[in-house]
Amino acid sequence: MIGYGLAAIGPGVGIGLIFAAYISGVARQPEAQSRLQSIAILGFALAEALAIIGIALAFVLS
Repeated sequence: MIGYGLAAIGPGVGIGLIFAAYISGVARQPEAQSRLQSIAILGFALAEALAIIGIALAFVLS
């Protein structure tokens, strides 16, 4: 479980970077919000999938 805790840092940082870029993009071009939002949600889902796979492997391997 300690290994999973360390592995969860990566997706956490990734999600933070995704939404930081989204907020920055919307602040620069508010008219592009709908397009940027769909890209940000897709990136969030992919990064979160890594965390879910990690916890599944932690339970399978322990």
